[in-house]
Amino acid sequence: MFEFAERSVEKTMATMVQEPYVNHVPTLTGGIGREDLTAFYRDHFIFSNPADTELELISRTVGIDRVVDEFIFKFTHDTIVDWLFPGIPPTGHKVAIPMMAVVNIRGDRLYHEHISWDQATALAQLGLLPTHPAYSQAVAKNGMNGANDTTNGHIDLKLPIAGVATAEKMRDKNSVPSNLMF
Repeated sequence: MFEFAERSVEKTMATMVQEPYVNHVPTLTGGIGREDLTAFYRDHFIFSNPADTELELISRTVGIDRVVDEFIFKFTHDTIVDWLFPGIPPTGHKVAIPMMAVVNIRGDRLYHEHISWDQATALAQLGLLPTHPAYSQAVAKNGMNGANDTTNGHIDLKLPIAGVATAEKMRDKNSVPSNLMF
């Protein structure tokens, strides 16, 4: 974890095979090969993460050639974090995003890594994704689940986005009731 603790591109790259591959699935950021990944870590990742960035490990599964981590990525959005929020300026919001990393190992080196998260959850915490967007469509007489039919064909649509509650639920199964979106 040299990319977080020491913020060292060289030490981070030293943990990888000659032709590594890293993909942040929701934003398609990362790179293929040593040259691309070195540039990515130097220009878009290591020095872009806010100073108060924390990783809270929830679980780790270790196999013969894979490690799977569930973790919560926490920080204050006080700088541009372009690998996570491309094109979005700092909002000042505190963010806690549940993430999952699947890391493939060859020997003692990282071969490839896929990191996934729910981008809607992340954007909602920044205040950039409305929970009730304007929506107009023909509505059946009996309405739709989760939406209230109105007389003019508009519905009160609530997007199924839980925001920071997703991190709370990952940390503690009893923190947030299940099935509140039905």
